[in-house]
Amino acid sequence: MAEREPHPYKRRPVFHWAALFCFIAGGIALAAWHLMTHPDTPLPREWNPRQALDVRDPVTPLTAWKLARALRDDAACLAALGTGAGAQRKPDFVDTPRCGIAPQITLSSAAGATLAPFNTRCQTALRLAMWTQHGLQPAAREIFGQDIARIEHFSSYSCRAIRTTAGTDTRMSSHATADAIDVSAFVLVDGTGISLLHDWNGAAQKAAFLRRANRTACDWFRLTLGPEYNSLHADHFHLQNSGFSLCR
Repeated sequence: MAEREPHPYKRRPVFHWAALFCFIAGGIALAAWHLMTHPDTPLPREWNPRQALDVRDPVTPLTAWKLARALRDDAACLAALGTGAGAQRKPDFVDTPRCGIAPQITLSSAAGATLAPFNTRCQTALRLAMWTQHGLQPAAREIFGQDIARIEHFSSYSCRAIRTTAGTDTRMSSHATADAIDVSAFVLVDGTGISLLHDWNGAAQKAAFLRRANRTACDWFRLTLGPEYNSLHADHFHLQNSGFSLCR
């Protein structure tokens, strides 16, 4: 007696389950797209990948991706910087073939803290604003019960070679393109000063704050160097936009 042919559905169960999965996944993707693009979407901005970075938004798993996207595009960087810093666009600056600032801005405040105005790259300023908003200010509120009113610095741009404990290197410093900033101290709202030179190993609260500042800077800058790196950084944090990842 000849065997009966199995029903086509029974011969291809994997195909049917795959088709069902694709149908469901497509429906979910369509719903997600509608949720992100609808003008009245309930999706918070910080969770919406189609929305640009806003310095003031809470940190989510999308924040690092949004920051990277803003850092790659000058216009996006300038737009994001405007959400959390006092910055003025300046014409790009060319000093020598190896020194200059582009895109150049003058930065005077970040996340509620003032700075002596200085010229730097938008990318360096944006990282500083993110650090101040999500690292420095929360640490100051937790440890001191108040905000940082001012950030002291040794500026950003300097057309020079790298300095090492062995002397001057032949390579150009990241400061030659304003791709870094050196931060030396902080002033709280009540006027209390906190400096790396005097307080790194000083009173418990100030020392704890400076170590938190060091640690959180590593979340927002590609390279962070402080007093524990070498003697050249005993009085400041070197905070760098580009380069290999290093947190010391």
